[in-house]
Amino acid sequence: MPTTKQRRQNARRRLERQLERRAQIARRRRVRTQIVGAIVGVLLVVGAVWLVAAKTGNKPAANPNASASATPSPSASGPTAAPVPTATFAKNKRAAAKTSGPCKYAETTQTLGSQYTKDVGLPPDPAATPKTGGPTFALTTSQGAITVKLDPAKAPCTVQSLGYLAGKKFFDGTYCHRLTTSDSLAVLQCGDPSGTGQGGPTYQIKHEGLKGATYKRGTVAMANGGPNTNGSQFFLVYKDSQLPASYTPIGTISAGLDVLDKVGAAGTDNSNSAGDGKPVLGVMIQTAKIT
Repeated sequence: MPTTKQRRQNARRRLERQLERRAQIARRRRVRTQIVGAIVGVLLVVGAVWLVAAKTGNKPAANPNASASATPSPSASGPTAAPVPTATFAKNKRAAAKTSGPCKYAETTQTLGSQYTKDVGLPPDPAATPKTGGPTFALTTSQGAITVKLDPAKAPCTVQSLGYLAGKKFFDGTYCHRLTTSDSLAVLQCGDPSGTGQGGPTYQIKHEGLKGATYKRGTVAMANGGPNTNGSQFFLVYKDSQLPASYTPIGTISAGLDVLDKVGAAGTDNSNSAGDGKPVLGVMIQTAKIT
């Protein structure tokens, strides 16, 4: 029979073994917790990167303060329009429509049903596009009137679309959301019905008239988020700007440059970077008509 001393020693050894097993279990739990924490941390970082990429489209944005390619924040390198966040497309069940004429206007599933777009259907696409004529795009704004002499010979499909949107009062009551005031880029960007830089119609237009395109004072051109992604966002150049020939020119300002000079001189709120943000002197397009 074990003595009292032996029983105490055996009990102490059992207790030591139990404590050691508990310590081992605790160590394993800590290691598992650290591993899980590291994995969660990596997933959070990846998720954050994915979310930023989804919102910005990882593309150059329609750059004057529309903030369309037609890109979340517009880049100072040129007028782009930011992509609509992909999260807004999930509920879209509608089949994309398209026209069969030379312009081949086509709805895009990336904008159908988006909170940033305004659906007014597709422009008519006649068998031939206009090659001559010079309609004007008359803008009545909160800062004064601006008149643009359009050039359908260089950009027939874009001018045709602009006339269609104006007829639908697409631009009425919208704000020019971006102003840039740098030495190389001085433009006012307008045409986004959402006022965020991510909006436009539910269709896109191909590029036109890019060969030899320059962006001197008085030029009006389309903002975009990449090749053939023109929508409704456009920018008005009030100082000669250095841009690649990547933005469809649609016409020239024939009256109202003084309005742009006034807005440019007031500066921006620098919400994106120095000299690139919302215009301090707010500009709302009250009416937009083709005359």
